[in-house]
Amino acid sequence: MSPNPTHQDREAELAAAVAEAAASGTPLAIRGGGTRAGCGRPEAGTPLAVAGHSGIVAYEPSELVVTVRGGTPLAELEAALAAEGQMLGFEPPRFGAGSTIGGAVASGLAGPRRAWTGGVRDALLGVRLLDGQGQALRFGGQVMKNVAGYDIARLQAGALGILGILLEVSLKVLPRPPAEATRVLAMGADAARARMVEWGRTPLPLAGAAWVDGRLHLRLAGNESAVAEAGERIGGEAEAGEAFWAALRDRTHPFFGGPFSDGEAPLWRLAVPPAAPALGRDLPGDWLLDWGGAQRWLAGEAPAERVRAVAREAGGHAVHVRGAAPEGEVLTPPTAPALAVQQRLKAAFDPHGILNPGRLYREL
Repeated sequence: MSPNPTHQDREAELAAAVAEAAASGTPLAIRGGGTRAGCGRPEAGTPLAVAGHSGIVAYEPSELVVTVRGGTPLAELEAALAAEGQMLGFEPPRFGAGSTIGGAVASGLAGPRRAWTGGVRDALLGVRLLDGQGQALRFGGQVMKNVAGYDIARLQAGALGILGILLEVSLKVLPRPPAEATRVLAMGADAARARMVEWGRTPLPLAGAAWVDGRLHLRLAGNESAVAEAGERIGGEAEAGEAFWAALRDRTHPFFGGPFSDGEAPLWRLAVPPAAPALGRDLPGDWLLDWGGAQRWLAGEAPAERVRAVAREAGGHAVHVRGAAPEGEVLTPPTAPALAVQQRLKAAFDPHGILNPGRLYREL
């Protein structure tokens, strides 16, 4: 390597490392900023650092599209977007200064704005990646209408790196709203859930709806007149909500005890339809409702089988976030047909099975 390596040098170095690992059958643990080590099952393999492969490749503010290298710090990307009055609509959790955009895409996690502006997959337009043999492949593109055949790029969102190392990602970005305000109303969980469903069916300019500790927090975003009118309609108390939404986004709110804390009570994230009934009767514990009721956090001691069964009956699924993973699984185990499809995808992208083996499911 030269004393001042270029991005091409760094990419070639990564490709050579993957090719060598494939030839020897050495598992690799893809490592960005290390802030998402708690996502998925435990890392296994020789660490492969990708954080140094960073920088914005192309950014067209007028086109609302940015292409960035996978190892770019999330803070760096968001600062560049903010300078142009834009943002990542899926509001990825930051989990620390070392967080990278590649890790944000690979984990597939989104913040409290997700129910109104879409998740990671909705923003992901294209990727360049290294497959499990060290080959650079490109999927998708840099425009919103660019789907031909299978939408391979979006498979990378939430794949936790088992299908490839993200060299570059192209993302749709959004204009930052000119005005935001937060209203807070005191009420119980059942009433809050009903209100969130009711208001979610209206044209209110919502950009966040979460309930915790007996208080319903509603974030409004849009032009000043629309935000002011909506605030009067909703009522409640006005609150400087920036700190609350940031804590919810980054899981630093006291409810969580830290992004991946080893606190006493197991922590679960349940994704269910917003109108699904209250689940506290079947699953006792402390609850936090987000995404207008579609994401429900549970800190409680219910058995894993019970948590997953209740989530399934409600039309969703459950993810284990904190505590000893039941039977070693974090995500709800897939059905046999779904697992077979994922195994074929894994074999196509990583025929030697060296990229983050077992990180998503033990069979992958």
